[in-house]
Amino acid sequence: EQAHAVDITSRYFKENAQNKTGKTPHFLWNAKMRFGKTFTAYKLAEKMGWKKVLILTFKPAVENAWQEDLENHKDFIDWQFIHKDGLSYDLADKNRPIVWFASFQDVLGKSPSGGIKAHNEDMHTTNWDCVILDEYHFGAWRENAKDLFDNGEIDEDEYDEIKKSGQDYYDEDLMPITTSAYLYLSGTPFRAMGSGEFLEDQIFSWTYSDEQRAKEAWGDKPNNPYLELPQMVLMTYQMPDEIRKVALKGEFNEFDLNEFFATDEKGDFIHEEEIKKFLHALTTQEKYPFSTPELRRELSHTMWYLNRVASVRALKKLLEADEVFGEYEVVAAVG
Repeated sequence: EQAHAVDITSRYFKENAQNKTGKTPHFLWNAKMRFGKTFTAYKLAEKMGWKKVLILTFKPAVENAWQEDLENHKDFIDWQFIHKDGLSYDLADKNRPIVWFASFQDVLGKSPSGGIKAHNEDMHTTNWDCVILDEYHFGAWRENAKDLFDNGEIDEDEYDEIKKSGQDYYDEDLMPITTSAYLYLSGTPFRAMGSGEFLEDQIFSWTYSDEQRAKEAWGDKPNNPYLELPQMVLMTYQMPDEIRKVALKGEFNEFDLNEFFATDEKGDFIHEEEIKKFLHALTTQEKYPFSTPELRRELSHTMWYLNRVASVRALKKLLEADEVFGEYEVVAAVG
């Protein structure tokens, strides 16, 4: 699947090159976590013969992965990794391939005089072979949101402010960077795909379902590369009527977990009674995941995600007060 991604992407970039179409080609990899997007992106660069690659990300913490995949692999022995606290562009050997890693927070930030930061000036004067936008699902770039990108990684509330700006895609006009190609990487690019930003021939997908099918299709042949992957089971549940009524109050008659677990100014759940009924359903209704002692033993450790710190803390209180969930140790992994 990594080789396939390289093949179809390189073919697209060559067939839709700027000198043929007058437009910079864009391509999206919708690939699940642990697909190997960093290594595969480097293999694409190798196949395309790119010598200057710029990687921009909303999550600076992924820098180590990009650096290690480049410097620890024999295929890229001559390549140089440029980053804020390491080798600088002006000291790099321009006759050897270059990968420059930077965060959007740093690139969109301004110098004290209001201009481009000095250490990023070469980035804007270089004509890049490709700009790779990593963790693209975090991207939302708009003039009135730029100030959010100045101070390291953003938190959930800041990200919500960006989403309210109404634009949830990368805007080239905000980034005066020239390149011959754009490659977007994400494990969850649903908003970008749903908006029609990418056409069908501009997307490579490798999902959990694809991986499970590949594992099964390998059959009895030796050396199954998917063998260590656990079986994945997806379940859907009918929400109890009293909980569905909360959804019916909304504009689109849909059940929105973020709305369901919303809190007020005091940090209490707005729909607290309905949430209590929801927890009760999880532990009592047939085939629900915590409905029997046997199922609860199978689910002795679970991770629950909410989109607000206040919601996490409010849910912790309800869980600890619940007849069944109160038997668990509840850890609020926030703050």
